[in-house]
Amino acid sequence: MIKYLMLLTLLSLMAALTFGAANITPSQLFNCLFAQCDSQINTMIVWQIRLPRVLVGFVAGASLACAGAILQNITRNPLADPYLFGIVAGAGLGATIASIGFNEQLTIALPLAAFLGALFAVIIVFALANIMQKIEQLLLAGVAISFMLSAITQFMLYTSEPLAANRVLFWLMGSLARVEMQHFYLISLVMIIALIIIMAFHRQIDALALGDETASTLGVNVTKLRLLMLAICAALTAVIVAYCGGIAFIGLMIPHIVRQLVGSNTVRLLAGSVFLGGSFLIWVDVIARSAINNLELPIGIITSVIGSLFFLFVMFKGSRYEQ
Repeated sequence: MIKYLMLLTLLSLMAALTFGAANITPSQLFNCLFAQCDSQINTMIVWQIRLPRVLVGFVAGASLACAGAILQNITRNPLADPYLFGIVAGAGLGATIASIGFNEQLTIALPLAAFLGALFAVIIVFALANIMQKIEQLLLAGVAISFMLSAITQFMLYTSEPLAANRVLFWLMGSLARVEMQHFYLISLVMIIALIIIMAFHRQIDALALGDETASTLGVNVTKLRLLMLAICAALTAVIVAYCGGIAFIGLMIPHIVRQLVGSNTVRLLAGSVFLGGSFLIWVDVIARSAINNLELPIGIITSVIGSLFFLFVMFKGSRYEQ
């Protein structure tokens, strides 16, 4: 099944490059990618606009899906997601502070501020769960923290300069309109490092999915492993929020679908999440820039609509199963 997901990814990457306001035929696209473009305009459209957008969409979707898969495994909660966990809200708050209070063009400052905000949210959520002595309460704590940090972000936008607020508000809803190739390189680097670390601990993560007591019996330091994985998920989410804004529910939907296709083994789950999550966001972005003429929709709106329906489906299915 993994090979079919890889094929889906390759087809999605190529097909998405043909969508856009300018009409570029498949033959013209092939010449631009593997030979020489027919015109300077096509060169600019393919290499400076569409290709960075498609590549960033792939790595962003892949990273969010992997973050969701790990969160669900370490918390043993099928509804865990970076958005519901407060990580996106924390990253959004940090990035908003950097954008409004400092220079938004600072390439390093933006993801760093987003990471610090995401890490701040993770620390609060984990501390609350430890006080309650129930790891199952992590999701509820995350939702509460998400509302609180989102309220602070909205207050900052309300009191800031109107033009800056409008710019940040559109960005927080999720968009690939302003991404560049350097963003693809940075997100890819963070994703590769995160996946390498996760793969080094994949056996411990599989053991943790069986329960804290079972994992401890097998020699796993449950607290340290969970904190490490939460920090990795924060880093993955933060760098995406910094450049693409808030994109909800990919981390919830994709791991569920992948588990049905390849199983719950961490290695196979992450591989499937990379390819399916990346392909999914590529096509969401295609819809965002093609659904309405002369208007681009924020991709966060589309993923929220799809994800909320999926969330209700999972809850309904779970309630029927318990009965």
